[in-house]
Amino acid sequence: MLKKKYRLTKNKDFTHVAKQGQVVYGEILSIKWIKNNLDYSRFGIAVSLKIDKRATRRNRIKRILRAIIREHIDQFISGFDYLILTTPKIKELTHKQIEQKFLHLAQKNHLLHKIHD
Repeated sequence: MLKKKYRLTKNKDFTHVAKQGQVVYGEILSIKWIKNNLDYSRFGIAVSLKIDKRATRRNRIKRILRAIIREHIDQFISGFDYLILTTPKIKELTHKQIEQKFLHLAQKNHLLHKIHD
């Protein structure tokens, strides 16, 4: 579970990011973000009924995304609220494939710190 500090919990926060945030679209998900005037970032995940009618399948996708965020939270640029929106193609992929596509989309759009090898 992602610590409460790092989660978007209020409906007004989700709405604010959704309406006023910058957006980038990917093959399996979209990321919206907006500055939050905090020294850490917060994340929200939205998996609609269009993805799957069954709550267990939608919750599995959310768990996968939360695990990816938790593992890589220190790589995301601080001070932003991020909203992750999914597309139906996401349910066909494995955890590793989702992780690769999500991080690639974030890196490509400068939402992650540069990683030095």
